[in-house]
Amino acid sequence: MSTNTNHASPADTAVAASAVFDLQKIAASLPDHSDTMLIDTRLTDEPHASSRVFRVYRPVAAHYHATCDEYLSVLSGRAKFFLGEAPPFVAGPGQLIFFKQGTIHGIPKILEEPFVVLAVDTPRRDPSDVHFVDPADGTPESFIQSKRLY
Repeated sequence: MSTNTNHASPADTAVAASAVFDLQKIAASLPDHSDTMLIDTRLTDEPHASSRVFRVYRPVAAHYHATCDEYLSVLSGRAKFFLGEAPPFVAGPGQLIFFKQGTIHGIPKILEEPFVVLAVDTPRRDPSDVHFVDPADGTPESFIQSKRLY
């Protein structure tokens, strides 16, 4: 089995035809604290889809993404999560959360840390595509910071 052993961020290198990522190692490399709500590591960054592992450090206010659908697979931790007008639910390891572009969502409370998620965005989500329902709650810059792979 061939694997991509280039440990630079795919955004910084030529696009590989395939890759194998150690999600647990990537999750463990995320820092314990952050000035932003989230820190992510981009795994792939293609026009048709992007993927990343991110850790949530504090509650995330209601927001949406205008350009992509999102799939979130919880890797560790637990958090209260909401999607649109549906009642909040507890998200934990093994759950896959899906929502369409424009769906208002958020994380009002982290219940167990570290809350780490694998995200796949279709098509690719530009890091600036974060729109808070109340603009006073944040900006793309206060929302997320990217970290190099490994």
